[in-house]
Amino acid sequence: MKNLADIDFGKFTGLGPGPLANPAGTGIEVFSKFLSSIIGLMTIIAIIWFVFTFITGAIGVISSGGDKNSLESAKKKITTGLIGLVVVIAAIFLIKLVGFLLGIPNILNINQLFCQITTCS
Repeated sequence: MKNLADIDFGKFTGLGPGPLANPAGTGIEVFSKFLSSIIGLMTIIAIIWFVFTFITGAIGVISSGGDKNSLESAKKKITTGLIGLVVVIAAIFLIKLVGFLLGIPNILNINQLFCQITTCS
């Protein structure tokens, strides 16, 4: 019987056409791409959610017909959407500000961050 280390299992690939399906490079690079994709996706979802709540709030204002409760509910929906969008933009700004204050110019670039901590070639 062969040792487990001597068995050729072939090349493992993931499912789908994404960057994690066939990872190349170091684990840090794959993690950096994954984290960057997640942050970008969450930002896009937040913007889409803002547009959705803003439009439904605007429709609520239009269709309130003078009813104060419906009008207040619609205004609350628009205000909540605006606050959510401001929080997302402020979070990205705050992360970049903390990186600037700590002397890490591009803190959202995980690969560069690991290269500053360790010795990268």
